[in-house]
Amino acid sequence: MWCRMAAAMKMLRVTGLEEMGRVARLSPRGEDGVVGAEEEASSSAACLAASALRGGGLVALPTDTVYGVACLAEDSRALEALYRLKGRDPGKPLAICLPDLGLLRRFCKVHVPEGLLQDLLPGPVTLVLERSEALNPDLNPFTPLVGVRIPNHWFARELARICAAPLALTSANPSHRGSTLDVTEFQELWPHLSLVVDGGPLGDPHSPESRLGSTVVDLSIPGKFKVIRPGCALSQTLEILVVKYGLTLEPPGS
Repeated sequence: MWCRMAAAMKMLRVTGLEEMGRVARLSPRGEDGVVGAEEEASSSAACLAASALRGGGLVALPTDTVYGVACLAEDSRALEALYRLKGRDPGKPLAICLPDLGLLRRFCKVHVPEGLLQDLLPGPVTLVLERSEALNPDLNPFTPLVGVRIPNHWFARELARICAAPLALTSANPSHRGSTLDVTEFQELWPHLSLVVDGGPLGDPHSPESRLGSTVVDLSIPGKFKVIRPGCALSQTLEILVVKYGLTLEPPGS
């Protein structure tokens, strides 16, 4: 569904931090399902972000772990811009963000039970799977695998849903700096972004655990898994993979 820019701008609340109007605040979503004016403004922010991505831009957004920066995974020029923004090693892969499990098998070859996927996603976990031919070949051309995120945060999933395409997603910080929990922590990146979506503080800024990011596990080999990054959800992820589904943990470097 295409969202009209004019309507989006009318309902969008812009912070005073950026005079150009490129910082949009989200409002908390009620659990009763009732959509009020502030919820409408948040949905309009998703429409505005989708428009920016479709125009080849980069958008900073909240996730269920830390702040991220996204572009359309199918936009090769935007992928290059994302690497430049981060100062990222060109041999370091980007993950993709999807709105739900329904699209996972379109972009990945899955060798694990459906129940396992449902137990882990949405959540603070990145699953590394064999990529399909549907993904842009310019996305991580050096590997047959791809990390997949379905964050447990409505905005990231809504944005991917509106775009109807996978988002390339990485953390919102220069590669030599730590992860960020508030939009003010990566202000040096703002001039290079089309939009910054402010979802408020995401964790305790004084707690190192809040900045760990997602747990990354490689599930590309049937019956086995590797821990690529322990992240913030390792214990519950191991409980699901080992205890519930009987997968074998491969040692590092194997």
